[in-house]
Amino acid sequence: MVAADIRLLSFSARIPSLSPPPPPRLRFPLNKFKPLSMASMSEDPIREWILTEGKANKITGIRPIGGGCINRASRYDTDIGSFFVKTNRSIGESMFEGEALGLNAMFETRSIRVPKPFKVGPLPRGGSYIIMEFIEFGASRGSQSALGRKLAEMHKAGKTVKGFGFDVDNTIGSTPQINTWTSDWIEFYGVHRLGYQLELVKQQYGDSLIYEKGQRLVKNMAPLFDGAVIEPCLLHGDLWSGNISSDKTGEPVILDPACYYGHNEAEFGMSWCAGFGGSFYSAYFEVMPKQDGLEERRDLYLLYHYLNHYNLFGSGYRSSAMSIIDDYLRILKA
Repeated sequence: MVAADIRLLSFSARIPSLSPPPPPRLRFPLNKFKPLSMASMSEDPIREWILTEGKANKITGIRPIGGGCINRASRYDTDIGSFFVKTNRSIGESMFEGEALGLNAMFETRSIRVPKPFKVGPLPRGGSYIIMEFIEFGASRGSQSALGRKLAEMHKAGKTVKGFGFDVDNTIGSTPQINTWTSDWIEFYGVHRLGYQLELVKQQYGDSLIYEKGQRLVKNMAPLFDGAVIEPCLLHGDLWSGNISSDKTGEPVILDPACYYGHNEAEFGMSWCAGFGGSFYSAYFEVMPKQDGLEERRDLYLLYHYLNHYNLFGSGYRSSAMSIIDDYLRILKA
């Protein structure tokens, strides 16, 4: 999600039912991620954790790090190294719990580098925080081919037998992202991705035209997946240029995820502002072979993010979303 994500993290089948989704309501069972148990309600739980469980003897400096418009980001320097901290004064810890679960899932694939999450908890006067590993960034985003290869390795390693979804709902930017486990990818993508965003568009803007056309696409999009072998892969979920960097050794780093298990091609849904080049795709497809029909499905995955940007930032993104919908309705004769 472009404008609302933290950009600077300077540290180490057919659809059986398409009824409208319920109003946004997230599932964040805190006991699903026990290492990130709730902090004690001290006056400064961040400092308390760093000086106890974080094993630092003293904090030598705290400085803000520029970022997006949702959270405040800070670097805490200590005698044993640095920590990266994000805080939000108006949102409970459920949002950061979702981020931490995603970061931990990616970390455990031992493929591409991501910041390891350490602690999530509430702030004493309202809001929440997350403490994580500080990764020192290099001077550039690093090698496109290395990024493509490492991302494919994560997709290949990050598997589940639960289906498509995630253990908790999370957010894409500040939009709720519903991750209810579903056995069929076309149903999951139609209901919990496109259908959910279309419902939000209708609720927020009264845009019945894009809603009705979008629902027609959802009900008729199954032929686009003919011949595709779709297995659940762990996805970053919001991979645009602001969430991609490299460390001091040049290894790629990805951050600020909206993780779930889905079709690997859905990871390219933010390619319109990710800057992926030919070397990225060549390296990726050496590890995860390109499937027939990818080009016909590519815009379907862009559509989710265009709809989300419409919901977040307004009508400037409407024409891009509508153009994709109209093109598919013509191709599918729907």
